[in-house]
Parts: sequence; C-alpha cells; structure tokens
Amino acid sequence: MHQEAIIGLTAVIVLGIGAQWLAWRIHQPSILFLLVAGFVAGPLTGLLEPDKLLGHVLFPFVSVSVAIILFEGGLSLQLREIRRVGSVVRNLLSIGVMLTWGLVTVAGVMLAGLSLEIALILGAILTVTGPTVTGPLLRFIRPRGEVGSILKWEGIVVDPIGATLSVLVFEAVLGLDAGLSPGEALIDGASIILRTLLAGGGVGAAAGFALVFILRREWVPDFLHNPVTLMFLGGAYTLSDVFQKEAGLLASVVMGTIIANQKQVGIKHIVEFKENLRVLLISSLFVLLAARLPLEALTGMNTGTLWFLAALLLVVRPAAAFVSAIGSRLSWRERAFMAWMAPRGIVAAAVSSLFSIELAAKGHSGAETLVSLTFAVIAGSVLLYSLTGGPVARLLGVAGGTPQGVLFLGAHYWARQLARLIRDYGIRVVLIDTNEYNIQVARELGLNAYRGNILDDRTTSSLDMEGIGRLLALTPNDEVNSLAALRLQPYFGRSNVFQVSPFQDDERTETGSVPEDLRGRGLFHRDLSFTRIAGVLQNATNLRTDKLKEGQESFDTLMKSHEGRLYPLFLVDDRGRLEIFTTKDTPEPREGQTLISLVRPR
Repeated sequence: MHQEAIIGLTAVIVLGIGAQWLAWRIHQPSILFLLVAGFVAGPLTGLLEPDKLLGHVLFPFVSVSVAIILFEGGLSLQLREIRRVGSVVRNLLSIGVMLTWGLVTVAGVMLAGLSLEIALILGAILTVTGPTVTGPLLRFIRPRGEVGSILKWEGIVVDPIGATLSVLVFEAVLGLDAGLSPGEALIDGASIILRTLLAGGGVGAAAGFALVFILRREWVPDFLHNPVTLMFLGGAYTLSDVFQKEAGLLASVVMGTIIANQKQVGIKHIVEFKENLRVLLISSLFVLLAARLPLEALTGMNTGTLWFLAALLLVVRPAAAFVSAIGSRLSWRERAFMAWMAPRGIVAAAVSSLFSIELAAKGHSGAETLVSLTFAVIAGSVLLYSLTGGPVARLLGVAGGTPQGVLFLGAHYWARQLARLIRDYGIRVVLIDTNEYNIQVARELGLNAYRGNILDDRTTSSLDMEGIGRLLALTPNDEVNSLAALRLQPYFGRSNVFQVSPFQDDERTETGSVPEDLRGRGLFHRDLSFTRIAGVLQNATNLRTDKLKEGQESFDTLMKSHEGRLYPLFLVDDRGRLEIFTTKDTPEPREGQTLISLVRPR
C-alpha cells in the first residue's frame, strides 16, 4: 500500500506537469491535455484511483487547493480594473447568476428528466465557472480589450457566490423535506447568506489586513513571508468554513484582493510563489478530477443529457452574457466571445460530489444523477471551449495571440532609431525613460513614450502594455538594466527579457559586470556593447534591412559579403512576428523574412 500510494502521487504530478509542458510545446490549451491525461489514467485504464489513493482526504485536499487558487486569483484583481468593467462584472455576478440558475433548472426538468429539487440544486452548482478552468484558457487565448478582465473577475468571484447559492438551495431542499415551512426555510437561507458574508468577508478582510500589518512592521523574516502567508490563508479559510460551509472560498478571494491592492508592502515574491503553486495545484486537481469521472458520464450519455448540455452551452450562457452586457461599451464581438466562455471545473465537481453523498445518505433519489450530469458538463464544456476557444476568439477578432510588441527601456538616440524601424514593420513599441528630452523627441517621432522609473510600481501599472511581449533594456547603466530585467521576468517570461551589455568581451572584468544569473539575455552580438552601438549609430544609415529570398543562404551570403562588419539584430516576417538575435542564440533565418542589421563602417 505504501508503494502504491507513492506511485499514485508521483503519477498525478508527472501526468499533470507533463500535460502542461506538452500543451506549451504544441501551443494548445493545457486543460484539454490535463483532462485527457486524467481520463486515460482513471476510468479508461484504472491506473489511478483518486478515492482509493487519498481516501477521505481527497475532498479536503480539493477544497484547500481551490482556496489557494482563489487566493492567487484574488492577488490578480486590481480594483482600478473594476472602474472600466464593473457594470458588466456586477451584472454577471447577480443577474447572470440568477438567470443561469433559473434556466439550468428549467433545462434539468424538461430535458434531463430531473426532479425539481435536484434540478434546483444542479442549477445552483452550475452557476460557477472558476479560475481553475477560465484562467488557463484566458492565458492561452490572451483576449484583447476589456473582455479578458471581465472573464477573469467573473471566474474568480463567482466561485464563492455560486458555492454559497448551492449551499443555500441544498439546505432549503433538505429543510423542506424535513418538514420546515417555506417561511422557516427562507429565514434559514437569510441566515446562511449573513453568516457567509460575516465569516467569509469579515475573516478574509481581517486576515488580509493583519498580514499586511505584520509584514510592514517586519515582524516576519523574508524567508518566512510565503509560509506565513500560506498559514494566514489556511487559518482564514478553515475558520470561515467551520463557521459557515463554503464561506472559506469568499475569505480566500477577499484576503487576496486586499493584499493585491494595498501599497504598504511589496508582494512580488508572494505572487510568484502562489503562481508556481497554482500551476502545481491546477495540474494535480484536474488529473484527479478527470480520473474520478465515471466512464458512464461520457459513454452512458442519453439524448436528454446531450440536449441538456447543448442548452447550457448554447442557450443559457449566451443569454446570461448578453443580458449582463446590456448598456455596456462592449462591442458585439466581445459580447459574443463572453457568451462562448463558461467552462465548469473543480468547484462544481467538489460541491456536487459532497451534496450527492449527503443526499444519498438521506435516501434522496437522484443523487447519482446530480454527479453524473455535473461531470458530463465539466467534461463537455472543457472539451468544447478548449478546442474552440482560440479559433472563435480569432474569428471574432478578439484573440491577442503571442504578443510581439517591445518595451524599450531607454529612449536615447539609437534606441529611438531601432524602435522606429521595427514599428514600421507593424510591431508595437513602447519606450520609457527618465529623461524628459528623450521622451519629448520620441513623441515627436510618433513613438509611444512615457517618462518614469521602470522600477516604480506606479509607473509600470500606468503603462499601456497591450500587445507588448518583450523587454529590451538599453540604458548605459548595467545595474539598472539588470534590475529591470529581474523585475519584469515574471511578467514577460525569462526568455523574453533582454539587455544590452556596457562592455565588449575584452572589456569585462570580474567586478565590472552583473552576474549572468541576475541579468536578462544578452542582446545582439558579443562585440556590440552600449558604447559601440552608440558610436556606430550616430549615423542612422548604418542600419540596413534585407529581404531574405532564400532564407539561410541569403543570410550567409550577406554575412560573407560584409567581412565581419554586419551584426544581425532582428528578423521579422510579413505577419509581424519578431525574432531577436542574442549573444548565445542565433534564430534560423527563413525565406521571406526581413533581416534588420547594423553595419560597422570600414
């Protein structure tokens, strides 16, 4: 048994992280691969049995993991976003939730043949979407405009709302079965809402403010910041949940949002830790979730189940989305995309499973149907949205794709020349500098330029970063470049942060440069230091562009013809995709690309 448990736990991690990596390699949504991996390992082959592996610990593990994921989601909720999208988010979380509940209930009775009581419970459960499913899809699709923020807010905040509604309906159904009058059931429901708000909102807010207070007073050493944060989160979740079932989810979101929007202590290291933890938890939860799927959930689908699923995806969600967007500034394309994005995930599975156990214990008919329908919706919605989310977003023109834009740190003369050149190939550029003259000249050239310190949170939060996917740190100060690279690595990814060297290879000293592990990727060529580029680019004619008609052969011919005086900088194709030459990596030139290079005079 001991060895089997080790093998099972290892399998969950290997399958989860392996699916994430495979999805990244072939540029597909990770949720689809996670679901397939779990389904193959579970019901298809029987290699993984979550209930046997974790026993009675399974659902507590799922609950705590969801709390951590919701807390991490709360850390991404900036209140300044709500000024732009607040009305739509508010409608989705109120009108949208109630409309979804009502329509799913009707569909459950008419199409799936459920009793009214089970249909009401199922309708409440299926009001949730959740960051475990919405977040990975949004990160893959990268929707433009405000619709991405709307779906992010909905996915995070709707979980505690939907879970509370589910508990409310579940308790009301059980209360009426036990002989409570409608008035008594109503009073009981009001007390559940009040306890949820007090326990979830109050405890979550108290935990958030208390954590900020002790961090600001430096009562906790740096190496314990993340464990102490996790401790506070666990305490807030457990205390809230003991006081009122599912109130811990609200406490997690409230605590995360408070910490994210305070300005007294830096939380970058906490956010990074929680992001890494989120990837591990989502990977593990989805494999466990899919492995628990009863085979009958897919193979035993009858016509009623399929009609119910179709109504949920094609009628219920579009109705809730379009009604919630009435009076907003969203375009019809954004509204259509919002109507096509409501996958169900971990919370729906956990709540339905728990309710099913309690209903079965009380001899209530329809308990198994509740679980099978919920899992069918989870599998169907994740499969549909994973396969069609990207194509639909591109069809509607709201998909951002992989951002090709460049943030230039430094707006001096030669940085402006490079920015103008790649901008002319349709690549978005943004420049930031502390020098007012450099910014003014850049703006006169039609470049997006901002005056400010890249290391200041207020500066970076005010930048319009839509479409920006890379950083080029081009100041003459190597320490500033390195600090900027380190600070923005979590935002752009380590592979998309570059910095110019102040030294040529023969100028480097052991004390004169920042260690490699604290720097961005070296830009261009080892011989191209900041001073050498500045000297060569005093004349902008030393920048040249060449269309490569034969790919690598054209590139090799160019290099030979200039006898070592040509330094490749960028490759850009007709679709505006940019590749950058570095000191260690040389992109492979392809036919049709344009080579942008620097030519050193004889």
